[in-house]
Amino acid sequence: MARPGSGPSRLNKLARHPRGQDRPPKPGHSPGQGAPGRKVAAEDPAGLGVPARPEAIAVWGPIGSPGRTTLALNLAAELAAQGRRVLVVDADSYGASVAGSLGLLDESASFAQACRVADQGVLTPASLSKICTEVVFAGGTFLLLTGLTRADRWPELRAAAVERVLINALEVVDAVVVDCGFCLETDEELSYDTVAPRRNAATLAVLARADTIYAVGSGDAIGIPRLIRALAELAEGPGGPPGANVHVVLNKVRRKAVGGSPAKALEQAWERFGPQQPIGHFLPWDAETTDKALLEGRLLLEVSPDSPLRQAIQKLSCAHVQQIRKAL
Repeated sequence: MARPGSGPSRLNKLARHPRGQDRPPKPGHSPGQGAPGRKVAAEDPAGLGVPARPEAIAVWGPIGSPGRTTLALNLAAELAAQGRRVLVVDADSYGASVAGSLGLLDESASFAQACRVADQGVLTPASLSKICTEVVFAGGTFLLLTGLTRADRWPELRAAAVERVLINALEVVDAVVVDCGFCLETDEELSYDTVAPRRNAATLAVLARADTIYAVGSGDAIGIPRLIRALAELAEGPGGPPGANVHVVLNKVRRKAVGGSPAKALEQAWERFGPQQPIGHFLPWDAETTDKALLEGRLLLEVSPDSPLRQAIQKLSCAHVQQIRKAL
């Protein structure tokens, strides 16, 4: 169903390609190469002379709608536009919003479906590919596992199953971008004599498995302290493994919230609190573009490719690809 004024529904832009049928190869992919069930990594999408390796990217941040979903979706789209094969996973057990942001009326909760198959011990890269939906957008395509349709279904996202889904996903795509929930608490374990179901198991499992974590916070007087406290919890908890690269992203940066020269003011405030991670990226406040994208169920590079926010996320994605290649 199309949203008012949005033109054709995003549902009309979805495509499930049955396995076994001929498909044109994606840019940078060579058909017939690689192990069965494994997609060959995009060859040098950034022109740096080194092929990409599969990686798990977690987009996480504290409570308060700092823009996790916006960044996750548009980062995935930018990586896909560069020629990488990408899977987006909505693992937020409190308020899944990826499907809604794309204008999808999805009732299947395909991430939970994949976790159920993983719990049965029969999940394979091929079966995971069939569960995913392929979203077609102006710059290419990416695969999608949609989130829970109701928050009370969180017990379906068991940590062991989530980890199996991620392992299989990395055999299918070059990058898995996960929209995580905000909470890192593990207090449920204190209320049970046996292994407890954990509301935050999906988030904790993703963060523990991630190669890169983008910690997103709002660039204002409320968002900065929240992000700093959340980063401390991340470093102390099971979700902050030494091998993960944590990048701080301040979103919704605007003069009205912090005064003139917002980036400089935020850096000074950040240094005053003394967190370990420096600010890696600033994303400007661009309400008009994000509202338009949400209304139409489209991505930033589709509704306004020259907008400041889209360009900032594009630079972030390019910097990420360059960093990955330097680490190889």
